[in-house]
Amino acid sequence: MYPANGIHVLVLAHPVQGHINPVLQFSKRLASKGLKVTFLIPISTRKSLNLVNAGSIRVEYISDGFDNVEADKLITDEYLDHFRLSVSRSLSNFIQKHQCCKESPAKVLIFDSIDSWVLDVAMEHGMHGASFFTQSCVVSWIYYLVHHGTVKLPLKVVEGQGCVLSDPPLMSVLRLNDFPSFVADVHKYPAILKIVLGQFSNIQKAKWLLFNTFTELEYELVNWMGNQWSMMTVGPTIPSVYMDKRLEDDIDYGLSLFKPEAEACLRWLDSKPPRSTVYVSFGSLASLGEDQMAELASGLRSMKSHFLWVVRESEEKKLPSNFMQELGLDDGKKGLMVRWCDQLQVLSHGSVGCFMTHCGWNSTLEALSLGVPMVVMPQWSDQPTNATFIVEVWKVGLRVRANEQGVVIGEEIESCVNEIMDGEKGKEIRENSSRWKEIAKRAVGEGGCSDKNIQEFFSNIVDLCT
Repeated sequence: MYPANGIHVLVLAHPVQGHINPVLQFSKRLASKGLKVTFLIPISTRKSLNLVNAGSIRVEYISDGFDNVEADKLITDEYLDHFRLSVSRSLSNFIQKHQCCKESPAKVLIFDSIDSWVLDVAMEHGMHGASFFTQSCVVSWIYYLVHHGTVKLPLKVVEGQGCVLSDPPLMSVLRLNDFPSFVADVHKYPAILKIVLGQFSNIQKAKWLLFNTFTELEYELVNWMGNQWSMMTVGPTIPSVYMDKRLEDDIDYGLSLFKPEAEACLRWLDSKPPRSTVYVSFGSLASLGEDQMAELASGLRSMKSHFLWVVRESEEKKLPSNFMQELGLDDGKKGLMVRWCDQLQVLSHGSVGCFMTHCGWNSTLEALSLGVPMVVMPQWSDQPTNATFIVEVWKVGLRVRANEQGVVIGEEIESCVNEIMDGEKGKEIRENSSRWKEIAKRAVGEGGCSDKNIQEFFSNIVDLCT
């Protein structure tokens, strides 16, 4: 193994929970090899961030430009432009300051791919950039094809075929509504569409392209994309205690924008029989309508299983009146509702037999890596695409279907959960989930595909800096 000799690397996170987690976990892997890692978070106030355990990584905060600006009064375009200009300036100032000090200046900057402009800042200071993709290869490839002009917007379905893409052949499982919402409904999210396509605006200037996935999971896509770029799969980026157990004290992600109710969750789960509980969570951003919240509550009330339901504080006002009594939450026998939890602790708990999820990429990888079957109810962004692969390709879940009003009714939710927990289809899905769990562990274990790629990236940095 190469000696790191105090080689310094900067990592800039995009300040959203689903983007912080994977980049921070990857940073821990690099730090474990001897690199000095400084993890930068652009954020207005540190009070909104719970620093639990970042290991040997130094966490620094830089301005995101919203200290004295009311972000909620800006339209999306204005917000994103302000963020880009402010972070570019504060990042540049940070690099300049530390290049002048006695400690070893960083020559490599790892950044979230959706903040592609960070690469320009790095290059202005003579640094090399590594773009870190927090979405799947499938979704990345779709965005690339649209950016490159191979796929035209708005998307059109060929009559009689239904599919939009056939190269590589695996993509033919996607129908129009299975594409990421930013390209499926091109007029609804123009500002965000610009960002996700912008990931590829300067991709040829990045020295490394890193993907939070593992080769076996997206084998066909990885090979296909590998013919276009030099890329490395480095995932799943999940704390080592749940995977290879080679990183001491790596028991959680370490940084959280929400305060988990960990003790209450674990105490309640401990009281339930093995594989008897459905865990329900729609992540840190997804928002359900009041009608959907009511139907979800109805489905949870009717199903046979116990349930642990995460409802963020911002979502609580949408809950039906008297839902505590109706769902049996007063005595905690039927279910438990919390505002946030440690998802990995919950998914790895023996009483959990199913995960009802929005299919964010982090949640998808966590369920796959921990062998938990899924009932999928995607909302937006890359979630419809992830859901399709969960059900059609990896075969580790069932998908609930919405009615003509776009609402998934309680009976549909109840039926899918009951099938996963007790049905014949559920047995097959559990077997597939267990198989993917072992494959994921091997990928990050010693000598696995992702482990080799991380070692290669580390060696590249050492060669570059010595």
